Amino acid sequence: MADNQPSGPLTLPEPVQDALTHDFFIRFSTTGRRSGAPRTSETTFVWDGLQTLIISGYPGKRDWVANIAANPDVMLHTVERGVFYDLPATARVILGREERTPSLLAFLTHWAERPEAPRRIFNLIVGAIRFNRRLRLPWWGPFYLIRRMFDRMPCVEITLQGTAVRRTSYPPEPSSSR
Repeated sequence: MADNQPSGPLTLPEPVQDALTHDFFIRFSTTGRRSGAPRTSETTFVWDGLQTLIISGYPGKRDWVANIAANPDVMLHTVERGVFYDLPATARVILGREERTPSLLAFLTHWAERPEAPRRIFNLIVGAIRFNRRLRLPWWGPFYLIRRMFDRMPCVEITLQGTAVRRTSYPPEPSSSR
């Protein structure tokens, strides 16, 4: 499935579009890289409005990133609106700093919109990084700490691959905390 890219924009049901636009959490099922067993994780995301999501989370190693690197076929599950959908997708772990930074900036901008988020701090950090990139400054001083944090954050691009299917039950519960 990893090589089968959609030929055009996907048509998503309105509840799915609403969830991808306004929600902060999504679940996804992968295959365990060692066990081959199904694994479900939950994390935050940002959607590009078409067919790509960026998922990330707190800095550090994550089992779900290693599972995705080993098998890029994933199933997304909407979880926040009371109407649940499964969305088949293909994932790609983004490793290069230059490619990761715009994706992580978009992710952090969306994450900062959560009601409980410290918006002022996030806006300051995101603004400083954008300023740094615009001026093409080196990663020095306080930017060095931000770069280290960015380098340790997971960054995965998810491309929706097929038809959204409405679930008649709750999505699978997360199977791991990492």
